[in-house]
Amino acid sequence: MVKIGMVIGGRYEIQELIGTGGMSDVYRAKDNKLNRNVAVKVLKQEFSENRDFVAKFRKEAEAAANLMHPNIVTVYDVGEENGISYIVMELVDGYTLKQYIEKKSRLTISECISIALPIASGIEAAHNNGIIHRDIKPQNVIISKDGKVKVTDFGIAKTTTSNTISSNVMGSVHYTSPEQARGGFSDEKSDIYSLGITLFEMVTGRVPFNGDTTVAIAIKHIQEEMPSPRIYVEDVPISIEQIILKCTQKSPDRRYQKMSEVIEDLKKAYISPNENFVKIDAYEQNSVTKTNLNPMYRTRGKEEPADVTNPVKEDVSRMNNRKRESLVLPKNVKNTDDAAGQSAARKPQPKPQTANKPKQPQPKPQTANKPAQAQNKPKPSQVQSKPVSSYKGNTGKKPGKKKSDASEKIKTVVIAAVAVTIGVLLLVLLGKALGIFSDRDAKVQFTTVPVVNNMVSSEAQKYLENHKFTVETVYEDSSTVPSNRVIRTEPSAGSNVEEGSKVTMVISAVKDTGVKIPDVTNMTEAEATAKLENDGFKVTKTSEKSDSVAKGKVISQDPVAGSPGSFESTVTLVISDGSGKEKNKMPDLTGKTEQEAIELVESVGMKVSAINEIYSDSVEAGLICGQSYTSGSTVKEGSEVTLKKSIGPEPRYYSCNIMVQAPEKYSGGAVSVILKTLDGEKLYHNDAPIFPLNINISQIYAQSRGIVEINYTVMTTEETVDENGNVVVQNVPKPDVVSYEVEFD
Repeated sequence: MVKIGMVIGGRYEIQELIGTGGMSDVYRAKDNKLNRNVAVKVLKQEFSENRDFVAKFRKEAEAAANLMHPNIVTVYDVGEENGISYIVMELVDGYTLKQYIEKKSRLTISECISIALPIASGIEAAHNNGIIHRDIKPQNVIISKDGKVKVTDFGIAKTTTSNTISSNVMGSVHYTSPEQARGGFSDEKSDIYSLGITLFEMVTGRVPFNGDTTVAIAIKHIQEEMPSPRIYVEDVPISIEQIILKCTQKSPDRRYQKMSEVIEDLKKAYISPNENFVKIDAYEQNSVTKTNLNPMYRTRGKEEPADVTNPVKEDVSRMNNRKRESLVLPKNVKNTDDAAGQSAARKPQPKPQTANKPKQPQPKPQTANKPAQAQNKPKPSQVQSKPVSSYKGNTGKKPGKKKSDASEKIKTVVIAAVAVTIGVLLLVLLGKALGIFSDRDAKVQFTTVPVVNNMVSSEAQKYLENHKFTVETVYEDSSTVPSNRVIRTEPSAGSNVEEGSKVTMVISAVKDTGVKIPDVTNMTEAEATAKLENDGFKVTKTSEKSDSVAKGKVISQDPVAGSPGSFESTVTLVISDGSGKEKNKMPDLTGKTEQEAIELVESVGMKVSAINEIYSDSVEAGLICGQSYTSGSTVKEGSEVTLKKSIGPEPRYYSCNIMVQAPEKYSGGAVSVILKTLDGEKLYHNDAPIFPLNINISQIYAQSRGIVEINYTVMTTEETVDENGNVVVQNVPKPDVVSYEVEFD
């Protein structure tokens, strides 16, 4: 068991527990050899006796040991001592991306890109070294207090030579790719999918799929359409939306193929966030998760029944069926893929004649609509599939003559079939050359109508058009759906339609033309626009200087708030450009409480973005000891400041080098010397000292003083009266103790 103060590996002194997980605990430790702080991940005791867990634990170090990159947590050492398996890593003083998202609810677009780029760079470095992380999620991304972003926890990473991973080591289900959820083939594109889900959570503050059980969530990753982040945050730029949607395509072949492509598009999005430059490939039959494409699932000549437990296989089967039905063959040309399996099912087979059976009079054939000759004449496929001898005994002619006639008929039929086939092929080729025939039907692409219900109509239209649909809008009164939002689509969401089809959006309309225009003054430009558009109004904007309204906020509106309006009527907003606002001076916050500092910052039009805790030898714990803007500096209204709060002096290591003398009354016999801290922790104990006794101890953590305690026995004289009444003086042993404080260096 790991205890605070113990040293493992002969050099790593455990200081405090800083994190815990399912399999391991993470401690802050001091590397006494290199005099630096490190993080030591220790396998929990209940797993340390399981060889499989120990092997998996060591593989984490092996996977990450050679990854030297500024955006990957560095692994320094790995070892085992007295049943304790441990990994020594770089100590990153900060917080996880998950904690940061939870603190801010959701991140700004610039923050999202600034954090996503180093994450992608770290993962790319791992991919370039043949390592797939397989558990990318906000909990495995650490942001240091100086803003550095690092990927950690390669606990289920594998080299690219091992392309499958079972469900029992699957990463967190909210971020897992469809192929990982199936327990099948996964590669670099699985990490790209998980990065897309992480980016979705940064933008919206939530994960796209949720459920009561991990199985329910995994099924949603496999089956459900990825929602647009604009459903939850309307002002997400089109480039970020498309990057997320391309990263999280169900088919790995439709995602980014390399992390470098993600990085390239993120950089473009940072410069031109509203430019639609991301290209998502159209759906292809071959771009389905590889583990489910088993050719044995199909039968010759017919479709396998739909497998509701495997939506991917069902979709492939449906696509194959459409593609086959769209190919119209000439009347006399057989589909060779179907002929062998379907001819028996479609055509009645003639009863075989046997040579030994007595001849029976042949009944006259029924000739209701066809002459007998036409009815009994064998089709080419029947003639080719029967041996010639099967016609023996059908006529009264000699066998030799019948064989000759049958051969002639076969030759005639074969020649006719070949001639017809060649003729049809020539006609098809000529038709294609003249543009009469087209391969259009064989190249039809199908796609799924996405979910846009409850989205603002303008955003829903852009979303559908980006997915290559033709959009038509109709309006309908609704008591349940807010004005100017999508009630439903026709075809409905989830329908499988031809790419480029028309989708009709049914929009909730305001029937009452006397609706009041809301007050949006002093709102930000984005807030005011969203409010008005959500209520069914159109928005135009102008800007002007203002000394009283902060930059980016609404100065005034026309018509004014409370005026009667109608659905899709226009409201003009005047936005402050802030150029006339006087700049303020930054106050000195040193020694202020957290609440006092926040109030002072807000009084000059600024806001506090973060409060970081640090050690301080000069400022009392709990008070502000630093700020990102120096006091007295000129600041703009709306600027953000980072504060630093003292947690007191940084604990340090002390040493004790003292000489202990024998107590004045000590004259020999049993004695013990103990050195302990003021809070009672024993540092030294000697039951057989030789005075003077030298005590020399180093690496005493966070204790500057101690107590020396000497326990010994002294001989005292006591008078007693014996049985005869005589006074007797005798020596009696009596315990005594001497203690005193000492200073540590």
